[in-house]
Amino acid sequence: MTKTMQSSRTSPSRVFNIAHRGVRSLAPENTLAAIKKAWHIGAHGVEVDVSVTADGELILFHDDLLTRTTDVHAVFPERTNDPVTSFTLKELRCLDAGSWFLQSDPLGEIANGNVSSHERLAMEGLQIPLLGDVLEYVKSKGWYINLDLKEVPPPQTGFPVVERVLELLDTIHFASEDLAISSFVFDYLRQIQKTRPYIEVNALIGFPGSGVQDWGDFEFSIYNANSAYTDEKQIKEALKRGCRVNLFTVNDPQQMIRFRKAGVDKLITDYPQVLKELILQETLL
Repeated sequence: MTKTMQSSRTSPSRVFNIAHRGVRSLAPENTLAAIKKAWHIGAHGVEVDVSVTADGELILFHDDLLTRTTDVHAVFPERTNDPVTSFTLKELRCLDAGSWFLQSDPLGEIANGNVSSHERLAMEGLQIPLLGDVLEYVKSKGWYINLDLKEVPPPQTGFPVVERVLELLDTIHFASEDLAISSFVFDYLRQIQKTRPYIEVNALIGFPGSGVQDWGDFEFSIYNANSAYTDEKQIKEALKRGCRVNLFTVNDPQQMIRFRKAGVDKLITDYPQVLKELILQETLL
């Protein structure tokens, strides 16, 4: 797949500062608002989570349940604990996926005065976006995106998420050099390697809360590792094996500096605005 336009942000070799679920410190995660914010503050790219609706539409959503980041309890009280995959796109469009951020201020940036009143007002009523709309926006910027493919929960277990994502990328003519697909489900990655060898795959390791970082036999050439379980020795060993290492989710400035010095390729962070300042100060890169 050929590149459709020259990146207006940075060359692929300089992609380093990746906004986790968009700028989730400044806007509701996995919404177009968070992704657009990531672009405007100067992130090199964005990482997002792919899910699917009951009627087979690809969307951006992280959790299995809607309770944390929507008002499902108010709109569908009898279905509050039903998985996102049991709702049609039309039903999901009825939900407010933005106001929760105003109420919870998950990373404290509203309290710190870093979210304007105009931005807060625009968050009310935000919708869960279609993956296609997000890809079109990223493509229009010549930007970079990492798609995290999660194991699809019931009742859509068995949904051909890999095939559908690849079909969408083909339809949009998304440039493969501006793309990576990551997953904890290694069979997804193997399938992509077999059918689209030119698409970069990233093996996710260190499931949050597990306390385990399993590099296996270094089957993959790129690993997205949990920074909480990663040290310089592991990074050095992976590099020695010819692998590249990306880390999630790195939010502390000193850790950003530490891991970059250790040879990490990309940092996925909730604070791309902080990482940008370190880069501008020539502390990094």
